[in-house]
Amino acid sequence: MKQKEKADFEIANAFNGIEVVNANYAKQTFSKHVHEGYTIGVIEYGAQRFYRSGDSHIAGKNSIILVNADDVHTGESATPDGWGYRAMYPTPEHFNQISTDLYNGKDITPYFQSSVIEDPQLAQQLRLIFAQIEVNSSKLLMETLFYATLMNLTLRHSSTANIPKDISGSKRKLLLAKEFLDCYPEEDISLAQLATIAELSQFHFIRQFKKHFDLTPHGYQIQVRLKKAKTLLKLAVKPSQVAIDCGFHDQSHFTHHFKRALGTTPSRFQKQAIIYKKTR
Repeated sequence: MKQKEKADFEIANAFNGIEVVNANYAKQTFSKHVHEGYTIGVIEYGAQRFYRSGDSHIAGKNSIILVNADDVHTGESATPDGWGYRAMYPTPEHFNQISTDLYNGKDITPYFQSSVIEDPQLAQQLRLIFAQIEVNSSKLLMETLFYATLMNLTLRHSSTANIPKDISGSKRKLLLAKEFLDCYPEEDISLAQLATIAELSQFHFIRQFKKHFDLTPHGYQIQVRLKKAKTLLKLAVKPSQVAIDCGFHDQSHFTHHFKRALGTTPSRFQKQAIIYKKTR
């Protein structure tokens, strides 16, 4: 039976809130985007095609999708009837709580090399979490389930974050420009200003930024604006004001980019986030 195209976001009653989503899509196409948290999802029907880590992948029914925090990725249907999935978005901080237990107090961020895995036991654990969220289970039960699931995922499918120990001078300069965008997402900064920060010509800055971060400077700016927007929406700031505060041209421009990255509108996302705050 054809499913209604929608994405329902919730915030789980665990570890100060973990975002989860229950989504059904047929025509939705996600542009290149990033999340501040990891994406850990189970395909419930159909199949999804997505780009991550330089390659395209297809995840079919019952498979698990893994996207690291800040990994650039896309998403679209790989079947005529679309796909449905349930996913959660734990942050690196959530995993750090686990790594300190696993690795004798060391703060180690896990990295998931595989974009699609087949692990029926883990898929069942994820479905159990989503089922308990639906019935608003106690914080103790939710945190126990999350902890066990994230620990199993880390032990069975992760390595430590593949961050190079030595960063070259050119990469360091690019990071300065990237950090400026992270700190001032709402600023209407020019290409010339960013290129000056990186000490590169505008032409070479665009090429090198895209090569290292898999997004154009403007594309990355949109993503950091969306991260700030989610934070403001959770604080009950009106979407029209969020659009202004985050540097979008207008609310329509904001909604367009928000839906292409999250599959839902700012207003709908906000309503679901506010419901969580009222029921805590």
